[in-house]
Amino acid sequence: MSCWYEGPLAAFDTETTGVDVEHDRIVSAAVIVQDTPGARPRVSRWLVNPGIPVPEAATAVHGLTDEYVQHNGRWPAPVVDELGRALAEQCATGRPLVVMNAPFDLTLLDRELRRHRASSLERYLDGVPMHVLDPWVLDKHLDRYRKGRRTLTDLCAQYGVTLDGAHDAAADALAALEVVRAVGQRFSSRLERLTAAELHSLQTGWHAAQARGLQAWFARSGTPEEVDPSWPVRPKLPAAA
Repeated sequence: MSCWYEGPLAAFDTETTGVDVEHDRIVSAAVIVQDTPGARPRVSRWLVNPGIPVPEAATAVHGLTDEYVQHNGRWPAPVVDELGRALAEQCATGRPLVVMNAPFDLTLLDRELRRHRASSLERYLDGVPMHVLDPWVLDKHLDRYRKGRRTLTDLCAQYGVTLDGAHDAAADALAALEVVRAVGQRFSSRLERLTAAELHSLQTGWHAAQARGLQAWFARSGTPEEVDPSWPVRPKLPAAA
């Protein structure tokens, strides 16, 4: 019987107007499905007119200008509905869902569903479990003492994965998926007996521990930034917040 990293995987990625999950918006997204390592992936893409200006700083990252998305993007409401349904469909099939830095992309989608559909990602899943594999969390736990940055570009270099067109949602999703397969193979002695569901549960604790460590480092360095330990989706802030 094949291990989870040798079987079907899906991946999700977004490009956005910024890095604030409570206020920024999706401008492009992709869902990738790959049945086996090396198989041709099935790619679904979305381009969104977010309804707010795309800052130049965001354009510098992903190349999508405000003018371009205004003329070519679709309105957010139908797009986020399709994204919610697409992720729910993948979860219903039992495919693990690869999301690099899951608390960002999944939380942002949840907030967009609340904003444009008066709903939530949880409602779209409708009780179907989501088994998320986050290459950032996995790598940081399994190779915790390695020095250096752990962006997707860094992880691709570390695990020998080709990243063509970084900061394109589809390219990033496929690269994250291949990094997860490579992590599984490299650390097979520690991972091959785990199911995706068990690994999802473990990552919740691993991410919380990683967040506590980062928070302690911020405290020592006098940085006021708060680190949210929630994974893979951050809870909705109270209205008063």
